[in-house]
Amino acid sequence: MEKRRLGRTEMMISPVVYGGIIHMGETQETANRYVSYAVDHGVNYFDVAPSYDDAEQLLGVALKPYRKNVFLACKTMERTASGSLKELENSLKTLQTDHFDVYQLHSITTAEDVDTIFGPDGAMETFLSAKKKGIILNIGFSAHSEEQALRAMDLFDFDTVLFPMNWALGLVRGWGDRVAQKVRESDKGLLCIKTLVDRKWREGENRDEFPKSWCHPTTDNEKTGMAGMKYAFSKGATALVPPGDFKSFNFMLDHIDRVLQNPLNEMDWIYLQEEAQKIKDELIFDNQ
Repeated sequence: MEKRRLGRTEMMISPVVYGGIIHMGETQETANRYVSYAVDHGVNYFDVAPSYDDAEQLLGVALKPYRKNVFLACKTMERTASGSLKELENSLKTLQTDHFDVYQLHSITTAEDVDTIFGPDGAMETFLSAKKKGIILNIGFSAHSEEQALRAMDLFDFDTVLFPMNWALGLVRGWGDRVAQKVRESDKGLLCIKTLVDRKWREGENRDEFPKSWCHPTTDNEKTGMAGMKYAFSKGATALVPPGDFKSFNFMLDHIDRVLQNPLNEMDWIYLQEEAQKIKDELIFDNQ
C-alpha cells in the first residue's frame, strides 16, 4: 500500500486510516490483533478520541510496540482552554505517548463551537501552547457542518481537516465541495470520513453487523463501496477513515490499491449519480 503526502505536514501516510472505534468495546486481545493486522497491512496512521469510550485505553496498549513507526492522531470535544488541556494531558497518558502527530478539535458543528474555541480562554489557546512545546506536531479539526468548517478555516490556518466527503451528499447538494476547494488552496491535509456509507438506517433494518455505525455502510456492495472511495479521492483526500467496524476497515484494505490505480471515471460518476437520486430523501446529514 503506497504512502501519500498529508498536505504540508509532509507526513507520508497510508491511504487507509485505522479509526479507534473499530476496537471500541472489544477485549484487549482483540484490539491487539486488529492493530497488529493494520500495521502488517501497511497502515501507519491511527486516529482515536476520548469520546470513543474505551478506545484510547485499548489503543495505548495495542500500539505501544509500533508507536515509533506510526503516526498517532487524537481529538478533543472540549471547547475551553482548561477543558482541552485536561483532556490533552489525559489522552497523552492513556495512549502512552509524549506527543500527538496530529491533534484535532473534534466534531465542530455549531456556531457556538467555533465562537468558544476561538474566543477568550478557548481551546485554541491550549493547541497553540502545546504546539510550541512540541506536544502537538500538527493542528487539525473534524467537522460535521460545512459552514462551520469554513468559518474555522477562516479563523486559523489548520494543518489537517477531517471531514465527511460523502458521495450522495456531494452529488445531491454539492455538500463538501467548498471545503475541498479551500483545503486545496492552502495545502492542508484532507482526511475523509463517511465515504463508505450511503444513507441513514431505515426503520426496522438489521444493524447487528454494524452496531457502531449510525449510518448505513456500503461494505456489502463492492461497486458502490469502491466508487464512493474514488469519489473522496477525486475531491483531494489523502486518506479515508472507514466506518467503525473491522469488516469495513478490511473492505478498504482489500480494495484500496484498485481504487487508487483506477480513479473515478465517467462510468463511476454516472453510477453514483443514479444511486444518489435513489436515496436523496435519506441523506446522512440534514442541511448543515
